[in-house]
Amino acid sequence: MVAGRALAMLGAGMRLLLPALGGYGVWLTYSGLAMGWAGVMPAPRERTASPRRLRQAPGELLARAGIEGTAGEVGAALGVVVVVAGVSAWTIFGGLLAPATAASVAVGGPLAAFRHRAEERRELAREAWPRMIEEIRLLVGAAGRSVPQALLDVGRRAPEPMRPAFVQAERVWRLSTDFERTIHTLTQQLADPTADLVCEVLLVAHQTAGSDLDTRLVALAKDRATDVRHRHDARARQAGVRFARRFVLIVPIGMAACGLSIGTGRAAYGTAYGQLLVSVGIVCIAACWVWAGRLLRLPEAPRLRSQSAP
Repeated sequence: MVAGRALAMLGAGMRLLLPALGGYGVWLTYSGLAMGWAGVMPAPRERTASPRRLRQAPGELLARAGIEGTAGEVGAALGVVVVVAGVSAWTIFGGLLAPATAASVAVGGPLAAFRHRAEERRELAREAWPRMIEEIRLLVGAAGRSVPQALLDVGRRAPEPMRPAFVQAERVWRLSTDFERTIHTLTQQLADPTADLVCEVLLVAHQTAGSDLDTRLVALAKDRATDVRHRHDARARQAGVRFARRFVLIVPIGMAACGLSIGTGRAAYGTAYGQLLVSVGIVCIAACWVWAGRLLRLPEAPRLRSQSAP
């Protein structure tokens, strides 16, 4: 009897505490991304809430996390996914703890989607660079263009996601004719290791007027093409594992839905013990999904150029 009462009291306490913690975690995530607030307090301190910081912090935070999207887009996606996940979990499991846990875990979905979009942009740029390097080599060698002009001319025919960076770099070049500053602007906007490497080679060649630029560009284009080919091979070998990874989500959700027609169904999910087990299961599923994604992630080359202004 005593153990049963203790378990009941523990379940009642967790019904109140964990949903509150889950909701507070969602608020901290949203306020950090959308408003640039830091820390675990519900609002920033007065000295850190300057209008300048509130304007700059969201974009800097998203870029630092590798997320491509505005704070408004990320906040709206988070809100929709949290509501849908919470309502769906309540429909199946009832109670409060399981829906709150599902809503808290679902926050990672939109963030992963925006991060995946940024990775796709980097992959598109990675595949385009071998062709662009070859064009730069031909313009500098056969056409007699200067290194800055060849780079900017090729940038006008770059893939669509890369063109705004080249447009901004060209604006800097026209105003200052400072190639080092132009390169800094371009690498800052592209935020790509391959772009860092190519721009570093071009900058050194421009500053030293080296005669071996053609040889370096040939070797660089070959190296980048080899890297792209190896990445394609690695992803092809991972295709089966990536397909199987989806079952980490599909199978448990299907089993949970089937549980509604077995025994007491949703009533069993709604008990304190049932809510606790379901919440633990949701956390374990999310942890396995993230862990598998990290194992499947291909290595990225480190950035070469400093992020500070020249």
